[in-house]
Amino acid sequence: MTKFIAQATEYLPLLLHGVWLTVVITFVALCLATALGLVWALFRTSGIRSLAVPTRLFIDFVRGVPLLVILFYIYFVAPDIGINLTALQAGMIGLGLAHSCYLGETFRAGIDAVDRGQVEAAKSIGMKRPLMMRRVVLPQALKIILPPYANNMVMLLKDSSLVSVISVQELTMQGKMLASSTFDNMTVFTLVALLYLCLTVPLNILMRRVEIYLGAGR
Repeated sequence: MTKFIAQATEYLPLLLHGVWLTVVITFVALCLATALGLVWALFRTSGIRSLAVPTRLFIDFVRGVPLLVILFYIYFVAPDIGINLTALQAGMIGLGLAHSCYLGETFRAGIDAVDRGQVEAAKSIGMKRPLMMRRVVLPQALKIILPPYANNMVMLLKDSSLVSVISVQELTMQGKMLASSTFDNMTVFTLVALLYLCLTVPLNILMRRVEIYLGAGR
């Protein structure tokens, strides 16, 4: 145990750079996924076939392709059509795009779960769709979608480890590099696992408290 603590003290500063990059990647990808996911949900529930059908097909396509393939495609194939991205940019865009499709379905389900009577009441007093969505539907849908949204946030944080395959030096990549140079796989990857737990556990606790707060306000 003493040896582990001594080695962990030596390795930790090197891994903390990867932790910071993991947090940045997760935050940017989550913002992108949330924004796009809301757009997909609004298209799916718009009642306009020319928007709803292509969006559904796009979501089904992205959800049916492994995330690694999406990352490879954006990083290695996109330059062939003139889109040149750094590994970090490709990783954040790939994660955001992939998770936007899952969040889009989560948001759509939340919107559909809102009592249709309230929607009809909003229409009856002359509310246009944008105002109705902002004032009536989305505030109620928020309470419904929060638990799956929190789960997706944690999944996105863990999926950020996949960007290591395109050479982004986040936590997992830093762990691989450190393990290959020290040959101390057990200590390094134990630390990596513990650092991921230090990120995900507080996030779960925070979101659970938000759920309780919103639930108390119903």
